[in-house]
Amino acid sequence: MKILKVIHGYPPTYNAGSEVYSKSICESLAEKHEVKVFTREQNEYQLDFAVRKEIRNGIPITLINLAREKDGYEHAQVNEAFRKVLLQFQPDIVHVGHLNHLSLGIITEAKKQSIPIVYTLHDFWLMCPRGQFLQRNFDGENLYRLCTKQEDNKCAVSCYKMIHSCQSKDGKVDTAYWTDWIARRMEAVRNIVDKVDLFIAPSRYLMNRYVSDFRLPKDKVVYLDYGFPTQYLKPIEHRVNRPFTFGYIGTHIPSKGVNLLIEAFKQVKGNAQLKIWGRHIGQNTASLHRLAEGSLNPIVFKQEYQNENILEEVFSQTDTIVVPSIWGENSPLVIHEAQACHVPVITADFGGMKEYVHHHINGLLFEHRSVESLATQMQYAIDHSSEMRAFGKRGYLYSDDGTVPCIKEHCKQLIQLYQQIIKTYEPAK
Repeated sequence: MKILKVIHGYPPTYNAGSEVYSKSICESLAEKHEVKVFTREQNEYQLDFAVRKEIRNGIPITLINLAREKDGYEHAQVNEAFRKVLLQFQPDIVHVGHLNHLSLGIITEAKKQSIPIVYTLHDFWLMCPRGQFLQRNFDGENLYRLCTKQEDNKCAVSCYKMIHSCQSKDGKVDTAYWTDWIARRMEAVRNIVDKVDLFIAPSRYLMNRYVSDFRLPKDKVVYLDYGFPTQYLKPIEHRVNRPFTFGYIGTHIPSKGVNLLIEAFKQVKGNAQLKIWGRHIGQNTASLHRLAEGSLNPIVFKQEYQNENILEEVFSQTDTIVVPSIWGENSPLVIHEAQACHVPVITADFGGMKEYVHHHINGLLFEHRSVESLATQMQYAIDHSSEMRAFGKRGYLYSDDGTVPCIKEHCKQLIQLYQQIIKTYEPAK
């Protein structure tokens, strides 16, 4: 089978969950099938829409440069570059992972060539222009409020106010412009949704939100959790001759709630330390360093790691992983990776996070976005280390032995879905 994978970034340049997952399935699928990747890069020293090709771990990759693109959703140059890849490769199926920073027209181009399309939902980007239902407040009073519903005017006066002139005389004009822009963006999204043959949701929470809030037809979306390269995710024995160690894995951005974690950790008592892994991001990381000042227990910032080294570089050094995200995470890879290695997880009682962690079963849950609640659960972990080890050994909730879905078995399920779609596919007339 010839499979064309579309994703808005690809490792090692981009290492968030959707990108790491994309790399995993591409390399596994490539063992028996022909796989190519269409993705983007951000080279400030090259023209936008410049195209280049390379091979990473045997996978041919076409990269289009979008160094200055921010919130656009339709780019003729991206569509044309993708069309050329389609004509040259002639895939049996296109598997989209994300279109943010690319173009909605990718779907249209595949449909023009009568190629079936599968789309894995990694967040809310089709439902929400910013992808997380987390408002980008610009009023000096609120900070990253949760949003429960997409509304054109609300988007304009909250998430896009930072692009207004912010002069009072321009308020109505700017609001009207961005309200219309959001409406056009959402209409364009709905047009391409109709052209996708099957959506895959890695959490029931995300699937249900798309069905109930976005009115995605139930027969057009299936639940299938992520698969993982279990060859380097193995159970570990926890060390007992060190301070109780909390770990955080992820980017240093507000939606991940790293600041909440630091504030909560500064409240705990006992022999403990916090290690924060992730790519350093300028002032974001500097601000977190300042927030960590004055902690009675050590807070150590660690550099980014290669995912295949996560067992030795991260999990062997931690007693529990904390996932403190302030938005409704879908199906965080780090939760599954920790469970595969018998490391318990502390996370929020919200979204897909609570779907994969049950309180006092395989980890601990705290009240979403509450520093005090998180501190309480972290204190429990310090005071009940043996119970935490037992939670870690329970592992993944949806298998009898606690093992997470294997990438090879996961890709077999993907192939079955591809074949089913191809078999019943009717080209657009």
